[in-house]
Amino acid sequence: MSFQPVLPVTGYSGWRFLTRTADAQQVAFANSQPVQRATDYFRANIANVRTASDLVNDRQLLSVALGAFGLDDDINNRAFIQKVLEDGTQAQDALANRLADNRYADFSRAFGFGDSPIPRTLIASFPDEIVDRFESQQFARAIGEQNNDLRLATNVKSGVADIIARNTTNNGRWFSAMGNAPLRQVFQTALGLPDSIAGIDIDKQREIFQERARSSLGTDDLAEIATPELQEKLIRLFLIRSEANSFSATTAGSTALTLLQSTNLTIG
Repeated sequence: MSFQPVLPVTGYSGWRFLTRTADAQQVAFANSQPVQRATDYFRANIANVRTASDLVNDRQLLSVALGAFGLDDDINNRAFIQKVLEDGTQAQDALANRLADNRYADFSRAFGFGDSPIPRTLIASFPDEIVDRFESQQFARAIGEQNNDLRLATNVKSGVADIIARNTTNNGRWFSAMGNAPLRQVFQTALGLPDSIAGIDIDKQREIFQERARSSLGTDDLAEIATPELQEKLIRLFLIRSEANSFSATTAGSTALTLLQSTNLTIG
């Protein structure tokens, strides 16, 4: 995409600037020629798609379909994507349900090829549903090309909303949040959890995430965390801690380099 978001600062200050200007920037993004061309083609042709095979064999349609769920990198994995779509999500052993990243299940469910004899591509409102998601995801992707932390922050609202919509229990919602790679990174960083947590038992992970959420956010109820006030607090914690972690890593690296250079000079 040729659109370049305006991001004059980083961190939480960058986020505040982005939220103030997001509406205008998103309109400009949606009206940019590459995005307009892609979404016009999708709206004009998606109703002709009746099977998963139809979709994966039209690269332009598939690009928008995958891009709507942040799965752009799978554009060349046609056999894999076709299997994800054809299996649907109703069977426990469906491919999408066996993948750690639950964006595949969202993607498969949205198109409905494996869940219903009539795919959702034939529903009148379907093109706008996918295009709206595509524009939102691709705007975030454009942000990510300049600052990935701001991209992750931009996806929090829709990511949490999707999880709440498809899970009825709080524990189930936490498992889904932990299985959504971008959202997990936000929670893990915001709650001050190390990457090594991924190596322990999944139920224990959930308990730790919930315990830290209660400590940092005042609740472990994801429906409450989805409210604007707590969502903003989550994003603020994520951006501040991510920036602090980056600064610490840079400082540690600079110190190590200085020590190494000093040692080399002494030896010389």
